[in-house]
Amino acid sequence: MRTTTGTGPGTARTTQIFFASTLYGAATLAAALDSGCFAPADRRLLLVSNNASTPETAPPVDRTPGFERLRGRFDGVLSWNEAIAPFHPGGWSPRSDDVPLWERYLRMLWELGDDRIELVLESVQVNPALAVAQLFPDARLDVYADGLMSYGPTRNRIDPLVGERVRRLLHLDLVPGLTPLLLEEFGARPETVPTEAFTKVVDELAAGAGDAGGTGVTAGAGPGGEGPALLLGQYLAALGILTAEEEEALHVTMVRGAVAHGHRRLVFKPHPVAPAAWSRTLEREAERLGAELTVLDRPVLAEVLYRRLKPALVVGCFSTALLTASTFYGIPVARAGTESLLDRLKPYQNSNRVPVTLVDALLPDVETAGPGVPRRVDEEVSGLVRAVGFAMQPQVRADLRGAAEAYLTAHLAAGNARYFKRRRLTVLGLPGGLPVPRHAAIRRVARRVRRLRRAALG
Repeated sequence: MRTTTGTGPGTARTTQIFFASTLYGAATLAAALDSGCFAPADRRLLLVSNNASTPETAPPVDRTPGFERLRGRFDGVLSWNEAIAPFHPGGWSPRSDDVPLWERYLRMLWELGDDRIELVLESVQVNPALAVAQLFPDARLDVYADGLMSYGPTRNRIDPLVGERVRRLLHLDLVPGLTPLLLEEFGARPETVPTEAFTKVVDELAAGAGDAGGTGVTAGAGPGGEGPALLLGQYLAALGILTAEEEEALHVTMVRGAVAHGHRRLVFKPHPVAPAAWSRTLEREAERLGAELTVLDRPVLAEVLYRRLKPALVVGCFSTALLTASTFYGIPVARAGTESLLDRLKPYQNSNRVPVTLVDALLPDVETAGPGVPRRVDEEVSGLVRAVGFAMQPQVRADLRGAAEAYLTAHLAAGNARYFKRRRLTVLGLPGGLPVPRHAAIRRVARRVRRLRRAALG
């Protein structure tokens, strides 16, 4: 889809390069393009990256079901894996002295010539997106958010040569009323991608399937035409957050919770790399409880399932899809396992902490409350996110200290202590930490220990 900038003779043409590693990201980009979030360009290229631990065993974005319906928005599709082979996208970055050589190589490989480059990247704080930004040092940057993580602070210090080039943070309005913290320290302007544009793209992805996204599940086939309960699996064991046994138990909790709320038709959407044995365990548990469970055996966006399957309930741990279900599609939702995860996430600055915090604070627990809609974002929720954000990244977001102190002083005693670690509060000198001894010599030692710990955290 070529869009001209109207450049005249002697003027460099503009090429926009959009980077995506997931179909969800590509769909977000398509929605942003459809809603006019980007200025016209002479060419628009999609650069795909396969970040799987073993890329040879997982299909890249442009070979996943449904991608063909997005391809027409771009003039071409490029492969980052092929460009940097044999290096892995997640583990490679250019040496500073090699950047000019790599830029010349990529311009030749992708036939960019002397084009003026504009980059639209995801997760610019880590590779591979960070590497792409470094290899085009003169390119203007926009960043689009990868789900709930955008509401948390930038997970690493970013070189100002990259961070100060970021103009905008494009994001879906997953939590209405809440402003993302990501890249705020560089003055990046948050801009929402219209919900209607995103759901329209999802409709495109779902349109070609004869059943619920090609899953073999029929929508609305339960009693009274009600759809099934959809359970969202996450492979937290792969991240070292839970053991395989603990994650299997988490999924069993989802099954029991859905059945306890009257659902007898269940659909489990496993993580693409989760062990098949987990699915068999869930099937046995559902059968014991008198329910029917179907395990999806092909990768498909959760949002496509919402469109085609029309579930009566969505249960998950801290998946972004929980918020798209409720906010975009009005489907009742419930969470499972977030309170224990808040305690298990290590280190404290783990980038999953804000997504877990948000789901825990906003959504009902499937074991203790009835499914429903998320709690509305108010001043307390906004304060919680900013306090957690400061505790996670005190060097990157030192400006949030006052907000963190105000929140902790007002709300820590109101049952919100699970969102913070006593040791972390002590190290940062925040309300709720252990009191500093009054003896002058002990206070000096405590201050020295605190400085050393802060240096280590930085």
